[in-house]
Amino acid sequence: MYDILVVGAGPAGASAALFAAKAGKKVAVFDNDKSITKRAWIENHYGVIEVTGPELVETGKKQAEKFGAEIVEATVENIEKADGCYTVIAGYKTYSAKHVIIATGLLTDVAEKVGLKTKPGTEPRIKTVLDVDANGKTNMNGIWAAGTIAGVSVHTIITAGDGAKVAINVISELNGERYVDHDLMK
Repeated sequence: MYDILVVGAGPAGASAALFAAKAGKKVAVFDNDKSITKRAWIENHYGVIEVTGPELVETGKKQAEKFGAEIVEATVENIEKADGCYTVIAGYKTYSAKHVIIATGLLTDVAEKVGLKTKPGTEPRIKTVLDVDANGKTNMNGIWAAGTIAGVSVHTIITAGDGAKVAINVISELNGERYVDHDLMK
């Protein structure tokens, strides 16, 4: 049993997984290797001079792994609810948790299959996004969304920040108090 399952390992998903794992939560993040960031050249990401999309995605996954997140190389086929938790079906395996963060960028097929409410996207070429509140909550209690699929800008700096924000909100709910993650230089 995991605390949080993250569907998508691009900037939003890996950032969410990083924050959740660093907070001591048991996390699995699913990567189907279809992130649109894999095609990007990035020179507008704060703190990074320039980086290829594939490098940024791999660094994000390594950061999440550093704190204990499990990276699962698989496509999520479905998410089912039973007994107060969600089961993610990926490949031939199942993973269960109380909370799921959907961070699948442009891909809405699994979210729509599960019954998450959608709305028209506002970004150029983004036709459909999930209908979420300001915290990233969807219409299904325990399923959250972050990044482009949650209606934020496709820019990696923004989707990564949204993934962190949503993870902090999930962690806060799990902990029963507001979670803050600040490190100090040693």
